[in-house]
Amino acid sequence: MRRAAIERLLPAAYQRAAGPGSVLGALLDVMEALHAPDEAVLADVDALFAPYRTPDGFVAYLTRWVAMDQVVAAPRTDAPLPLPVGRLRDLVAHGALLARWRGTPYGMRTALELATGVTGFVLDEPAERPFHVVVRVPPAAADQLAVITRIVEAEKPAAVTVEIVAGPPADPAADPTAGPATGVAEVRAVGRAHVPTPVPREQP
Repeated sequence: MRRAAIERLLPAAYQRAAGPGSVLGALLDVMEALHAPDEAVLADVDALFAPYRTPDGFVAYLTRWVAMDQVVAAPRTDAPLPLPVGRLRDLVAHGALLARWRGTPYGMRTALELATGVTGFVLDEPAERPFHVVVRVPPAAADQLAVITRIVEAEKPAAVTVEIVAGPPADPAADPTAGPATGVAEVRAVGRAHVPTPVPREQP
């Protein structure tokens, strides 16, 4: 707030006393200087809540805003983030979509791919075990099991049990009945990740 604007808020007697070189005039100059940093923030306040514009230190806070607390869960507030900031920005940007599809295979796969930067997660539902899901982790994401486990536990339906399986893919040469191996493409999550269109009416 400029000094002139502050001065206009004062009673007429104070305005007359706030001339150049006066004590009140110096006080108004100090008030203007104190307001300047806050006004600079308010002038660009929308950037604080934009996933790809907010400062790095604010990204984890926004991640909690979109109900992805499990991704940044840490025993200490000063603990390093478990994911690169770019992936956290992607999660925030897709927070509404993830909330809409929570509890579905598409929602879980999307959350896992955004968080790990790896595609190729497979969700199996064994016929002999109703209400049970097996999450098969691609080898490229096997070193991120802690984050994967937290995401799976948060994204699965409450009535469903889950099993997370990680390891190298089966060797087709060892099993003649096996089909061709599927490649796992790693995604560099540096912002604005591409998320595939969900399959309509997919059931968990």
